[in-house]
Amino acid sequence: MKVLLCSSEIVPFAKTGGLADVAGALPLALEELGVEVRVAMPKYKTIKNATPKLGKNILVYFIENEKYFNRDNLYGEKTGDYPDNLERFAFYSQKTMELLKDEDFQPDIIHCNDWQSALIPIYLKNLYQDDPFYKNTKTVLTIHNLAYQGLFPKEQFPKSGLPLELFNIEALEFYDKVCLLKGGIVFSDLITTVSPTYAQEIQTKEFGCGLEGILRKKTQNLFGILNGLDYKIWDPATDKLIFKAYDPFTIQDKAINKTGLQQACKLKPDASIPLFGIVSRLAEQKGFDLLAGIINDLCHLPIQIVILGTGDQKYHDLLGKFAKKYPGHLSLQLRFDDPLAHQIYSGSDFFLMPSKYEPCGLGQMISLKYGTIPVVFKTGGLADTIVDLDSKTKKGNGFVFDNYSPQALLEVIKRSIAIFKKKEIWSGLIKSATTYDFSWEAAARKYIALYKGLLNKK
Repeated sequence: MKVLLCSSEIVPFAKTGGLADVAGALPLALEELGVEVRVAMPKYKTIKNATPKLGKNILVYFIENEKYFNRDNLYGEKTGDYPDNLERFAFYSQKTMELLKDEDFQPDIIHCNDWQSALIPIYLKNLYQDDPFYKNTKTVLTIHNLAYQGLFPKEQFPKSGLPLELFNIEALEFYDKVCLLKGGIVFSDLITTVSPTYAQEIQTKEFGCGLEGILRKKTQNLFGILNGLDYKIWDPATDKLIFKAYDPFTIQDKAINKTGLQQACKLKPDASIPLFGIVSRLAEQKGFDLLAGIINDLCHLPIQIVILGTGDQKYHDLLGKFAKKYPGHLSLQLRFDDPLAHQIYSGSDFFLMPSKYEPCGLGQMISLKYGTIPVVFKTGGLADTIVDLDSKTKKGNGFVFDNYSPQALLEVIKRSIAIFKKKEIWSGLIKSATTYDFSWEAAARKYIALYKGLLNKK
């Protein structure tokens, strides 16, 4: 089976978010399972002397254009997106399809990701439908976050290279704008998203971002596959960035990491104080509206909180005020800091993810590997990976609240503190947390099954 994976960002070449991690990890897992896979991405300014290869034998096609891609950022400046993004990613998509013919690489599956490569399935069904080279090629489109749709003024539609009749309500028109993601959904053979629950959620008005109707029409060809986790990076047994390595058999050494984290964040080193860690973008989507509503209450509880990340200025200001007022309770680190992120995962007792919506989420998977117990809102990938602890049966791997309100978050935190004090339940919870396996192999097998099902359809 031949697969081409198309993504606007791929680790280790370019990254702004989780899309790059997925696009870098999935091809490696597919290759391990015997798939012939290649990848294609734009050649950005930051990609200088990169080896065009991943894994053992995965060719990377870098699509070059000085005018479009020789810029400081991938998608825009702080002031907003680049106004010519439609042209930029139309060029990337068209050149990718021509390159495959030049290279004589005839893919069975072209696996596209998000709006930046959503034009490829549209081109395939409308510009290349009579091209014998692509006669047997099928397309898969993965939606990583439905909120990012590739919306452009209708005046820019001709720059897509598509016939004007496709600017209609059944294709690319969306409230009088061009919507690349909508077009990709309409013309892809199969749509996936990054968790089973999110696949259901995006078909509802609450989470559908206006595209729920078109997604419901495609429901028979819409699947949720949970992203995997790269355990070469996220494993406390081999992690060089934490204070002391540990595994399920030396879990007591996690305490050394807690002390190290408390000292690094200027908190009182004390094993008996529950320590809550957050590594996140500071935004409403990540639940910071809830956190803002109870931060004063939290600072009066016998707990410590470490928050690492950057985001909306209003949360910088609010949390900064409380960090100054309660330095013994709240440590705020407004920056990107990879070593500190690892230390928060390894040194915290709890990992807090009260996201309003979370297509997949990796933080909860990472924290389980490190024996750090997730506290999450029941949504998307969080609902698929975290089971609320039943204190009677002792079944579950975290703490879950299902009413999105500040009070519900406060209550679940108080409940988690109560369990922290019950040493027998707590130690059992930590040990079982480390046994969960969210490796990429399981996800890759599910993708291969979908690819094969698609190719077997007449």
